[in-house]
Amino acid sequence: MSQNFTESQKEYLKGFFTGVSQRGFTPFVGQTADGQFTHDQGQAATGNDAEERVHGVLIEDLCKEEKIKHEQHGLDIWDTMLDNAAKDKFPEGGDVFRYKFHGLFYVSPAQESFMLRCRIPGCILRAHQLDGLADIAEDWGGGYAHVTTRGNIQIREIMPKDTVDVLVKMRDMGLTSQGSGADNVRNVTASPTSGFDPEEVYDVLPLAKAMHHYILNNRDLYDLPRKFNISFDNGGAISVCADTNDIAFYAVRVGEGQGVEPGVYFRVQLCGITGHKQFAQDCGLLLKPEECVAVAAAMLRVFLKNGDRTNRKKARLKYLVDTWGVEKYLDETEKHLAFPLRRFPLDACEPRIPIRRHGYIGVHPQTEDGLNYVGVVVPVGHLTVEQMRGIAQLSNIFGKGEVRLTVWQNLLIPHVADKNISGLKAGLAELGLETEHHNITNGLVACTGNAGCKYAASGTKAHAIQLGAYLRDHIELDQPINIHLTGCPNSCAQHYVGDIGMQGVKVKADGESVEGYNIVLGGGVDHQQGIAAEVFNSVPFEQVPALIESVLRIYLTERQLDESFINYVRRHDAAELKEKFSHVAA
Repeated sequence: MSQNFTESQKEYLKGFFTGVSQRGFTPFVGQTADGQFTHDQGQAATGNDAEERVHGVLIEDLCKEEKIKHEQHGLDIWDTMLDNAAKDKFPEGGDVFRYKFHGLFYVSPAQESFMLRCRIPGCILRAHQLDGLADIAEDWGGGYAHVTTRGNIQIREIMPKDTVDVLVKMRDMGLTSQGSGADNVRNVTASPTSGFDPEEVYDVLPLAKAMHHYILNNRDLYDLPRKFNISFDNGGAISVCADTNDIAFYAVRVGEGQGVEPGVYFRVQLCGITGHKQFAQDCGLLLKPEECVAVAAAMLRVFLKNGDRTNRKKARLKYLVDTWGVEKYLDETEKHLAFPLRRFPLDACEPRIPIRRHGYIGVHPQTEDGLNYVGVVVPVGHLTVEQMRGIAQLSNIFGKGEVRLTVWQNLLIPHVADKNISGLKAGLAELGLETEHHNITNGLVACTGNAGCKYAASGTKAHAIQLGAYLRDHIELDQPINIHLTGCPNSCAQHYVGDIGMQGVKVKADGESVEGYNIVLGGGVDHQQGIAAEVFNSVPFEQVPALIESVLRIYLTERQLDESFINYVRRHDAAELKEKFSHVAA
């Protein structure tokens, strides 16, 4: 087609695109003066520069995953997926990474199968969707599903021949798994009680859904330097662990006489990444609710353009902000917005109410008189197909066909009339699910572990169940605690924020390699924010239950009045704790 241009037209177009490249973007996908098609990779796709650089980085300097994305975008492999499904074949090479763009994780050698990670916007499911997920787990998976620490659902043991059917079924249910893995924005979380919490400042569910659909409909946001987490907190008493996210939006109130119109706003926290021992911190912004999604999109695009593409270990948002500083990051964000950012001191906002630990478990009144939400304990997030179908049916019979997932791997059934409480609880009991609060077992959180993850050094879910049963039989606490078990340093179960956190390691015992844990103490989120300190190293799991029991008994003996476990531990530094508990681990 280039022969249709005159020489003068070619020169004009060449000059035009040279000017565009100096500004760092391509305004449209078209054709260069030389007849070459352009593609937007964060810079003009013209001349030798387009052949050598991606996002301003020389191709040979890109990390492996960036080279894979440059060779073919993860969203563009549908034909390959169809062919592999027809041949019942697992992906190879870079396609293993690209499949994650569609929410499919080839988890060999832990399992010779796929794990499906869904997207559940705002962590809310309709009964028919939970039923449909049960169908997927039964027909094409292992007969079970897991509630994750992002208020999401994962289904395992899916074979290659069934992958396309699974994805089509998801779309038929009004769900998707697109972008739930790889270098994309993960499941957008929201406070599980949004919309019916008598104590909430603002119903954030519409914002979480708007963010979800914004991401789905903007292709450029599927090419981030690394994964990205976004959360919306309604300002109530039930935690969504928003401060563990890259961007956290918190609903707040501002009263009279503070220099802005009184009302509801949002604070913005940045750079939570607890696996790297950092929480999100307030960045000084005050947003109107309708500004949140636009600001998040702008922040994503600044990260997309400037994040590290050469070193995966330095590619999260935290490292860009560490290099630039918060103010430069906000200044660059503002360039992408049609309105100015509003700086406002945090202490001029009304303080939020205290967070209630495990506060959603059991029966709680909603805003509307006569209605309640019921918090259900799902041990380490594991649900059988029968339980999934039963929960869906109960939510239809006794509620309004709605289920809310939590980042604590449990769930809520809302909109239950007073007269229906006993029937719902009886139905849940028949499914083997509890609604009663227990200070230890309700706070157990565990990642998949080595039963389904190649990175995990231990069987975290099975160990968590064993540990919970042991402690329930051997000790009684009068205050709730959280115990998090994670299989590897990636910390999917966020062990650094548990009262007691455990990271799986291989341990030598009697000359053999056995599953064990490094154990940290004193972590917390929200108003108890803090990174736990390592106290025990390389403990075989068979010794862990008795060790944890001893630690808790010492705490009960030495605490001041009704002091919490976190506060007790934090009165001592790591060296003091190791000394105090040295005889326990001996």
